[in-house]
Order: sequence, then structure tokens, then C-alpha cells
Amino acid sequence: MPGGVEWEYELKFDGYRALAVKKRGSVTLFSRNQKSFTARFPNLLTALDDLPDESVIDGEIVAVDGSGRPSFNLLQNYANNTTSIRFFAFDILMWRGKELGGRPLDWRRDLLKTKVMPKLTGINYSETFDVTGEEMLAAVRSQRLEGAIANRRDSL
Repeated sequence: MPGGVEWEYELKFDGYRALAVKKRGSVTLFSRNQKSFTARFPNLLTALDDLPDESVIDGEIVAVDGSGRPSFNLLQNYANNTTSIRFFAFDILMWRGKELGGRPLDWRRDLLKTKVMPKLTGINYSETFDVTGEEMLAAVRSQRLEGAIANRRDSL
């Protein structure tokens, strides 16, 4: 795993990668290959309703089991409201109509955490960890989680 101060680490969730888009007062959810999740996860639409218009968040839809652990099996078989479904936001790609792709990841994540997340109750922020890659992998293994993701803080 890459290391150094230019890297940050976050958990890899066992879910569906999704974009949350708010446009003209309406929220839609869809996969990176444009498969709609909007009808399947209406509770997430409600939680994302306070996202400003013309904004796009990158994240992951995750089913959480009774012990609080991500469960891909529960997500695949989700058919009712008895399973806890969450959206973990990890990047903001557009904010109030302004494309953010030219800004570094750490700048976008700071905007997401400080300006966007306080408005969104019921949405989780995917925290990063200030540890070495080896420490992150050791923690993931000890907790038997899906994995870890390393991102350059200055990536566009």
C-alpha cells in the first residue's frame, strides 16, 4: 500500500458505488454505469433532500447488519425496510452548479465535511484515517472488513 504524508486512507465498503444528484429540486441516485437506484432506496432520497440544487456527491450505498458491519448479501437481497441502508459520502463532484474536478481531493473532502454534511441528516461521511498504510491494513484485517482505499490528497 502506498505511504507518506501525501496519502490518506479510508475504509472500502462492501456496497454499491453511487452518485447522488440534486437537480431542479429532485434527488436521483445511480451507479457509475448509470443504473438507477432511485426507486430502490427511497429513504436515501429523503436523507439527501437538503443537498443544494446542482450538486453531485460520490459515495456508496451500504447495508449494515445487526452488529453494524457492512453486508453485501443484505444489500443484494434488500427488499424491505427492515435492513439498515446507509449512504457513505466520500467526495463532492459538483457544488451549487460549480464543477469541482479541478480541485484537489483534500479540498473537496473538506468542503463535503464542513459545508455539505451538516445539512444532511441520515447520511454518513466516510472518514479518512491519519495512519500509515500498514496500520490501516492491519486494522482492516483485525476487524475483518472489506478493505482499505489509499488516495493522494492532491489528486484531481
